[in-house]
Amino acid sequence: MNFVAYPDRDLMMLAVADQIAAQLRRAIEVEGLATFSVPGGTTPGPVFDILSDLDLDWSRVAVLLNDERWVPVDSPRSNTRLLRERLLRGRAAAAQLVPLYAPADAPEDVLAQLTEGVETVLPITVLLLGMGADMHTASLFPGADHLAEALSDDAPPLMALRDEAAGEPRLTLTAPVLRDAMHSHILITGAEKRAAIERAATLPELQAPVRTVLKNATIHWAD
Repeated sequence: MNFVAYPDRDLMMLAVADQIAAQLRRAIEVEGLATFSVPGGTTPGPVFDILSDLDLDWSRVAVLLNDERWVPVDSPRSNTRLLRERLLRGRAAAAQLVPLYAPADAPEDVLAQLTEGVETVLPITVLLLGMGADMHTASLFPGADHLAEALSDDAPPLMALRDEAAGEPRLTLTAPVLRDAMHSHILITGAEKRAAIERAATLPELQAPVRTVLKNATIHWAD
């Protein structure tokens, strides 16, 4: 893996946003369209803030979450809500949001519908991921009920997974989709996560799911 350490978090957020913007611009110039896949959580918020105001042809960008909690989009725990508040505003409001949630009792009830939308914007041009201290990424949690299937080479693009650590049921992009991204970035902070990602490189994917994307990813870290 390509590991880049930054002297502080502000500099890291600026550098990551700059790299992502350049990669999206290049894809739009060459292909006419780009797909940007992003995590939830609070860590990438500053990157989203920077990107949202950049002069980019956002109307040609499809934005796709890595994963989503099965909660309404107005819930404080909704990744979609965070995305709308931090990225899909200003100039970036023109981007196309590919949904990973639709009103239903369970994700399986609308999985086929949501998968169809995801398939139309693959492969991912720029993938931005986070990672938990337990070495999960997207909603690929160690111990999740269908983790082995989600990590397999023939996994469908989108799966529903459940795990005690995850709380709500989740929808997540699977390993083949994540590995096929043209440009991959993992954004982490703090000593605990640095130790975790270094350990992940030595463990099987079932114990450290983030390992499935390490080979082609740039890891961006600041304390």
